[in-house]
Amino acid sequence: MARNDDTSEHQETFRRLNEVRAEALKHARLAQQLASERRGIIQSLIKDGYSQADIAREMGVTRQAVQKMLAS
Repeated sequence: MARNDDTSEHQETFRRLNEVRAEALKHARLAQQLASERRGIIQSLIKDGYSQADIAREMGVTRQAVQKMLAS
């Protein structure tokens, strides 16, 4: 049920909610940028002759995880 009272406590709660949301969006954008950079590095290594299995071994992940990183 929606409440219409604008107590200072609720105003502060909504202010914090918006602050947290903005921070989460900032981190999501950064995560996308880092994933793109990671994909480029993996592609560069593959171009240089490394296999997905080689890359996975160095990263400590499965080859399937490397495939997903390339696909995303």
